[in-house]
Amino acid sequence: MPDDIKGADLEPDDFPVHAESTELKTQDGEKIAEAKSKKLAEEIAQRLNEQAQREEEDRWSA
Repeated sequence: MPDDIKGADLEPDDFPVHAESTELKTQDGEKIAEAKSKKLAEEIAQRLNEQAQREEEDRWSA
């Protein structure tokens, strides 16, 4: 794993994630992954954020 990519699991405080070109980053700007294209990075970020939102809603409803 490259040194510039976060190695630990994502935490709730890491969200929302966002795409910068082909890189996926936490809300603090920490690189968590790199995709093959900008479009793919944006799609992955959107899906991760949607999943995190669902999990957060589930925690509040439990």
